[in-house]
Amino acid sequence: MSSELAIAQHIKYIQALGKQKDDLIYHKTAHLRMNAVYWGLTATCILGRPDALDREEMIAYVMSCWDDEAGGFGAHTGHDAHIHSTLSAIQIMVMQDALDRIDIERVTQFILSLQQPSGVFAGDAFGEVDTRFLYIAVNALALLGRLGDLDQEKTVEYVRQCRNYDGGFGRIVGSESHAGQVFVCTAALAILDRLDVIDEPTLAWWLAERQLPNGGLNGRPQKLEDVCYSFWALSALSVLRKLHWIDAAALTSFILSAQDMEVGGIADRPGNMADIFHTHFGIAGLSLVGYPGLVDLDPVFCMPASVIEKKGLRKGWEALPRQKV
Repeated sequence: MSSELAIAQHIKYIQALGKQKDDLIYHKTAHLRMNAVYWGLTATCILGRPDALDREEMIAYVMSCWDDEAGGFGAHTGHDAHIHSTLSAIQIMVMQDALDRIDIERVTQFILSLQQPSGVFAGDAFGEVDTRFLYIAVNALALLGRLGDLDQEKTVEYVRQCRNYDGGFGRIVGSESHAGQVFVCTAALAILDRLDVIDEPTLAWWLAERQLPNGGLNGRPQKLEDVCYSFWALSALSVLRKLHWIDAAALTSFILSAQDMEVGGIADRPGNMADIFHTHFGIAGLSLVGYPGLVDLDPVFCMPASVIEKKGLRKGWEALPRQKV
């Protein structure tokens, strides 16, 4: 087990992912391709290597996923538009300073068309609803500078209805609290400047209880630890200014123990196979606890903090100063 972040190996691992087009797994994960590009780009930026991936190739790929009929972006070339891949496309273009290549008006209308009468958002034309999609809509509209077009009161009211007795939030009204849903609801409320909806002491306690004796965090009570919750839970605690309620040193050791020291990448837990999803969120978690040498991550938008500051999107929810581990 390594006690240091293998930055060089992780960069090589991320660079190699897009070149494995002959592998079956490459084609089986096409539905996640746009998200994976965002995860890889963000991870390399946080690792201090924003130049690690080819900018023009990336922009060309994003534009190849444009669904002209719907006005959004699909997960891969030829796929139907979805709100999640549309957000990833926007995030990529913002980080690559290429947002002007997107038809902002049409993308805005695509996103707004997915809001339901209840205030929640669907992911696409097929109608699945989830607080994840609500956050995605709020995040995307903020990055596009079109948050003023959103019915914000209706959006906030739906989040309020998803709040549970334990302070957490579920994916729809009445569903159990989950760290992933806590992140999306907390982050959406932060962007909308409505953190007053949160029962802060109860939620912060619930989040702190997600840390297990081995240092890792789980998503719900009685579940196994998973590296991805290093971001989901920490981001919400960061917004609530309770990041210090987590044992950062123990969490850091857990994340580092899940690294693949030979080929790079980070797994969900030690001994498992690395993937880009957990690599990205493991690095994101390390940034939030102030791991030395990493670029600051914005806990709400999950992008480099400097990018969000440049767009003037910081409000009253800035994170605590980075902790030393």
